[in-house]
Amino acid sequence: MTRYGSTLTPVVAGVVAAVVGASSSLVVVLAGLTAVGATAGQAASGLAALCATQAIGMIWLSVRHRIPVSLAWSTPGAALLVSTGAVAGGWSAAVGAFLVCGALIVLTGLVPRLGDLVASIPVPLARAMLAGVLLPLCVEPVVALTDSPTVVAPVVLTWLLVLRLAPRWAVPASLAVALVVVGVTAGDRVALGDLAPSLAFTAPAWSGAAVIGLALPLYIVTMASQNVPGVAVMKGLGYQVPWRESMAVTGIGTLVAAPLGGHAVNLAAITAALTAGPEAGPDTRRRWLAPVGAAGTYLLLAAGCGGLTALVAAAPDGVVQSAAGLALLGTLAASLREALADDDERVPAAVCLVVAASGMTALGIGAAFWALVAGLVVRLVTRRPAPGPTPAPG
Repeated sequence: MTRYGSTLTPVVAGVVAAVVGASSSLVVVLAGLTAVGATAGQAASGLAALCATQAIGMIWLSVRHRIPVSLAWSTPGAALLVSTGAVAGGWSAAVGAFLVCGALIVLTGLVPRLGDLVASIPVPLARAMLAGVLLPLCVEPVVALTDSPTVVAPVVLTWLLVLRLAPRWAVPASLAVALVVVGVTAGDRVALGDLAPSLAFTAPAWSGAAVIGLALPLYIVTMASQNVPGVAVMKGLGYQVPWRESMAVTGIGTLVAAPLGGHAVNLAAITAALTAGPEAGPDTRRRWLAPVGAAGTYLLLAAGCGGLTALVAAAPDGVVQSAAGLALLGTLAASLREALADDDERVPAAVCLVVAASGMTALGIGAAFWALVAGLVVRLVTRRPAPGPTPAPG
């Protein structure tokens, strides 16, 4: 392969990874930010800040280490925001929780024991908590299809058709159709001024309920569902992620994005396979160019976040929610498989899932935190100690 080809192939793979990754989850991010109190302008600012900070982080890590380190926003974290809803103290308190999450990610790189503590959370419970957070979102296409079949059916049918022909593009295609539906139905509800990119700074506030109910679950979900699997994916492809520096870069990126509305930046897991795998070219020494191509795409996307948010805000009820639910079905399926695979962990995981899906709030703290507590308690009660050695006959 020529040098031109060895450069172009990974760059194109990075562009594809960014398009697939962003289009598969940006509506979830916007829904999550809005759920915890952001206005449309603040949500657009948050999405733009996430695009820019993860792009800069990717360029830094990939160019510096010459390995294809990809970053992403926390899609499971955004789903958590949707399930959490408004927090005590409003949007300012949510921004404060984002800052706490970023600080914890930085500390994870500095204090190895903190990472070990997260890793000690039983995998079935972590996956069950995530599945419970995702379940109400994944039900949305069913509800919306019965309530508004005219505008939702094209989205669902497109997803189903493309899932058969080109599975990777099923979610982006359904989102594209959803945006077309919005464009046709919105009329003059989208003003030209709403399409211009802008950043909105929010002064953070802190409350105990927001820290416990939002910051800690956001940190746990981001670490357990993105950072740890991201390292595993890269290791399976033959690359050693610089752990401490990656945690510092993603944590600082989260701290920078938080006052502008971004919730969390982390290592990519799913799209990492696109930028670090064979699709990024046969020359493993040149695959570091793939995240650079992805970074350029995210910087372009940042400029268009205002327009995307304006379209989403003008959407008829059920259209965007259906696109978000379809985007998360694959993650839900994977989470359920890992949560319920072990017979000994199945009941605690089921309790964790049900509590997380309930959306309950107690003491001002959301369901995700209580789901993990409930799962750990049930696990402690039901788990039997391993049998000791059978004594030899006397």
